[in-house]
Amino acid sequence: MKSLYLIGGPMGVGKTTVCRELQQRLDRSVFLDGDWCWDANPFQVTEETKAMVTENIVFLLNNFLLCSAYDHVIFCWVLHRQEILDGLLSCLNTGDCRVRAVSLLASPEVLAARIEADIRAGRRAPGALERSLAYLPLYEALDTEKLDVSRMSPAEAAARLEAAL
Repeated sequence: MKSLYLIGGPMGVGKTTVCRELQQRLDRSVFLDGDWCWDANPFQVTEETKAMVTENIVFLLNNFLLCSAYDHVIFCWVLHRQEILDGLLSCLNTGDCRVRAVSLLASPEVLAARIEADIRAGRRAPGALERSLAYLPLYEALDTEKLDVSRMSPAEAAARLEAAL
């Protein structure tokens, strides 16, 4: 049986890094970061671009789920609203699949420190801190497993994700 990991969390919490660690731990795994399906300059949020990115993600995830080469499909994206998660799940072929939806969280202080380090390093725009902190409380309302990674390395978080499925 295949496993589908849906990993959400605010910007800067470490989703991509944790998922890359998880991918290395799981044999026959494939990883998709939702941001890769919407990497545009300029970045524009419109009804058209939102529909396009969702179609891109669904297309790729369904192909990964159908491909016999993979036992584990790992996906990460901000996933800050239940309707986004539900909308994706309603379009995915998960019949023969264990689905695990997890929100990675961190304390506001830890999240701020991580994002500020990214801003200083030029990996994020200055407005990322305010947006990420504003999204953080939204995850409590989601029907997901919560994993606080404030005091975990990416490898420790990936080990927790691997062990629980």
